[in-house]
Amino acid sequence: MTAETLSSPLLAVVITVLNEADNILPVCQELASASEGFPPHEIIIVDDGSSDATLERLLEARRSILPRLRILAHPHCLGKSAGLHTAIAAARAPWIATMDGDGQDDPRTISIMLDEAITCASHDATPLVVGIRRKRRDRFSRRLATRFANGLRRRLLHDGCPDTGAPLKLFPRELFLSLPQFEGLHRFLPALMGRYGAQLICLETTHRQRLHGSSKYTNFNRALVGIRDLLGVMWLQDRARPTRPPTEL
Repeated sequence: MTAETLSSPLLAVVITVLNEADNILPVCQELASASEGFPPHEIIIVDDGSSDATLERLLEARRSILPRLRILAHPHCLGKSAGLHTAIAAARAPWIATMDGDGQDDPRTISIMLDEAITCASHDATPLVVGIRRKRRDRFSRRLATRFANGLRRRLLHDGCPDTGAPLKLFPRELFLSLPQFEGLHRFLPALMGRYGAQLICLETTHRQRLHGSSKYTNFNRALVGIRDLLGVMWLQDRARPTRPPTEL
């Protein structure tokens, strides 16, 4: 990869992690293998104030696995949406792919998602590609809570997405940065980007069990935060007035 392509990547893969010391090295290893088939790209990982050895493992990954890995660190936990904003604001590429750092996502899917997005953009449309997890590898209570939450979101937001919280997403950088920023934004991208004219593309993806550890969220706290955020997004949908370039006469 030349210096020119490194300075002008087409794709940025962004990950935000919190206390994933046991997972992040194998995730980086798999990402290094998958990225051999990517176009000119950058990989950005944000450590969201981890209290374990996650940051040390990221530095190790840059030394031994991903020499061009960009590492950004929050001094304390700000939340996943804030971590994504940090990474996407720092990215140089026009296309952003998001994934989790726990090993549940297959990074090889990103190439397929990018092809879909570029094809959509070639027809003068703005794409949002979402990797739909058809066969969830979570415990039953988590799957049940997610199914209920997704059904409620679809009914109230009419976003057309069966799995709006899926980590694997791909979209234009500028579209994300044009959205109102709040914690929880990442769970409502289909609704908010759709309000700004994005065309939703859903692709079935492989979902795997976490390599180690457990989710940072319980079903109960997800439900409490989700209901509050859902009401806020409904208000944003009603108030949003997407702008278009004016016609010069």
